[in-house]
Amino acid sequence: MAAWAAILTVTGLLASTATGFAASGRSELSVGQMQNFSFFDPPKAAPDITFIDAEGRELGLRDFRGKFVLVNLWATWCSPCRREMPSLDRLQSRLGGGDFTVLALSQDRKGPDAVAKFLAEIRTENLDVYVDTSARSARRLGAIGLPTTVLLDRDGQIIGRLIGSAEWDSDEAAHLIKTVIRESARKTAANRL
Repeated sequence: MAAWAAILTVTGLLASTATGFAASGRSELSVGQMQNFSFFDPPKAAPDITFIDAEGRELGLRDFRGKFVLVNLWATWCSPCRREMPSLDRLQSRLGGGDFTVLALSQDRKGPDAVAKFLAEIRTENLDVYVDTSARSARRLGAIGLPTTVLLDRDGQIIGRLIGSAEWDSDEAAHLIKTVIRESARKTAANRL
């Protein structure tokens, strides 16, 4: 397990310097803390992954349809993930609500209790406990290391992803997310005409 953790952590760090998968007209949004965010053009269907919450209830990405979801794949044993978690908590506080949420999806085999303990230790106030003890979600979402973060639209399509850690409470991250949500609202309004 320790070897696997080291491989994922190193792979995640190396991948964070890689260029994106898809070129798009949104390169002006991939700046600063979001410089490694890669948009998919066109968006890709997200796999139907399952995981559990703090009470052990089984959920899936389908349960989050109707809002934009920033899915962060992480683990308590991953150093970059641990450093990134407070910024995800602040992002949820800043932008979370009816149209957007942060889904911090732990890949810890020890389950919800270990994840809840860690989140309490670092004093997160805005993130719910979600765990995939099998780590299948990371593979199904194409993560080559942890942390990996994907942004889903209201229909569960993957808009883009960032491999490696970032400061998610940065102005660049907020601008990227708000712009994507605004563009979606404009397209929806135009399609209604």
